[in-house]
Amino acid sequence: MRYINCIIKIQKIYKRLVRYVAVDTTSSAESTSIPSSDAQISFAHQMAAEMKKIGLTDVEVDEYGFVTGLIAPTTDKPAPVIGLFAHMDTVSDYNGHNIHPVLHENYQGGAITISAEKNMVLNEQTAPNLAKCIGDNIVTADGNTLLGADDKLGIAIIMTLAEYLIAHPEIAHGPVKVAFTIDEETGTGIGYFDVKKFAADFAYTVDGANLGDIDCGNFNADIVVIHITGKSCHPGSAKGFMANPVRIAADIISSWPEDKLPETTDGEDGFILFKDITGGLEKAEVQGIVREHDLTKFAAFKQLLLDLVDQKRAKYPAAKIEVEFKEQYRNMRDILQARPQAMELLEAALKENKITYKLTQARGGTDGAQMTFKGLPTPNIFAGYENPHGPYEWCSLNWAENTLHILQRIVQNAVKA
Repeated sequence: MRYINCIIKIQKIYKRLVRYVAVDTTSSAESTSIPSSDAQISFAHQMAAEMKKIGLTDVEVDEYGFVTGLIAPTTDKPAPVIGLFAHMDTVSDYNGHNIHPVLHENYQGGAITISAEKNMVLNEQTAPNLAKCIGDNIVTADGNTLLGADDKLGIAIIMTLAEYLIAHPEIAHGPVKVAFTIDEETGTGIGYFDVKKFAADFAYTVDGANLGDIDCGNFNADIVVIHITGKSCHPGSAKGFMANPVRIAADIISSWPEDKLPETTDGEDGFILFKDITGGLEKAEVQGIVREHDLTKFAAFKQLLLDLVDQKRAKYPAAKIEVEFKEQYRNMRDILQARPQAMELLEAALKENKITYKLTQARGGTDGAQMTFKGLPTPNIFAGYENPHGPYEWCSLNWAENTLHILQRIVQNAVKA
């Protein structure tokens, strides 16, 4: 019976994933709207309708596009209120329009062709964890888009769990609140989420990658913007007068230490990524991100950049150079250690399901990082995908089904005897 139930759950997760990724919900870092794309609002109402159909109560789409609902408790015994989160947007780094998932059933090893025309394959170089998936059902895109499993696979897992729990009221569990969020990929959406109104005791984001990876820490993260105002004149008479913002921007970037860049760091090493330069002879702007796991080192990183900019101010006295930091999220590790219930239930569920796991410090961030600092402890659970944000993205439906069982054990085990 368990095998039959597993097959049914895998099929339901897949069908939902196909439906969800058909909706283009690409977010935009350039937009000043909340959410950053209208398609997220349309998808939010689509999700709300489906939530009501399968039996969630208190379903609501708020003014920003967050979708929330309740899986009602089936027991009067004391139990914490548990939240489950996944995000609706997909990243703008690669095409998220007109996605066509391809199912590769019962994978038996070797390369998986994504696109023969483009000579794109998943193999041990492009998909290091594929070898762990013998016998699994694998999903890819067709080589023209990302897959969107980040994070619509998370949504599919949560919705399939909700449908199962509501259809089986004999399974004793406390209140489970569901939320689908906006603009996670830009790092800006969750700041508008009303944690107090949601009123969960702790929560989980289902937005991780490989089987067994549990993110219980993350980078401290800021956006950095360097504004450069120059002094323009005819180049033939520029000596001693011109201050060229383009040159100054290039000088700042090239002067940043080589060992503090994304391409030269790993593990818990921090970095600054300079990702965009715009401007001309009057003004220029450099945009980037600052990342570091340790808060003290994080502050030192930012001071190092400020000191570097001071040197350039002295070098280019005719220019005006200003540095602006915008907070994105902070490391949730310390708070999760101080309020351990979420991690204790999660680790117990992993062991019950015989999942070999590792607790990781993510080189990135999730909605859970910001919610943890708002008072809602929220570690991140694997959804079952690899290579997100590009055409080599793939997922294992069997990994996703494992996540569903882990979440089910968490909500059941949270009921106090």
